[in-house]
Amino acid sequence: MSQSEPEKTEKFRRSLEAAATYAEVWQTVKDTVDFTLGKRRGSMMLFLDDLPLQLGAYYPVGTNNIVLNRALVEIVEAALSSKRLVNALVYNLLLHEYLHALGELSETAVKQQVVLVARKCFGEKNIVTVLARKSPWILLRNIPPVAGSASGRVMQIVKNFEKTDKYIV
Repeated sequence: MSQSEPEKTEKFRRSLEAAATYAEVWQTVKDTVDFTLGKRRGSMMLFLDDLPLQLGAYYPVGTNNIVLNRALVEIVEAALSSKRLVNALVYNLLLHEYLHALGELSETAVKQQVVLVARKCFGEKNIVTVLARKSPWILLRNIPPVAGSASGRVMQIVKNFEKTDKYIV
């Protein structure tokens, strides 16, 4: 038996709020894109790197990689101490890059699709949709500016990010 749309949105809300790892947030991203747009892509990898704070994440075109700004996530985690808000931020950043990985290279089109997916899957007033409409950077508005993010840490791969039974050799 198929779930109704309100049941699906409640399921998405619960799964994102309960997510304890990047992999769990990622699963919600994939599920919401599949539900809304009917698109899916597997075998993605996530890397964490300290990027300039104006850059939340990026997708190197032609790869299966997303690079997430580790410093930005850590700043938001420390300042807000709300897993729900951090998950909403990470969801929005990963969703944006996933849409690029699915072939949409236009920033304008991706931003519109992020809002569409968030609205359909979380509802108009949910923080995920508010961040999609306004910008994830609204979370930083009351956080004092910090020095550059050049920490010297190396880029890190997130292990067990996406479970797959298909490997490219």
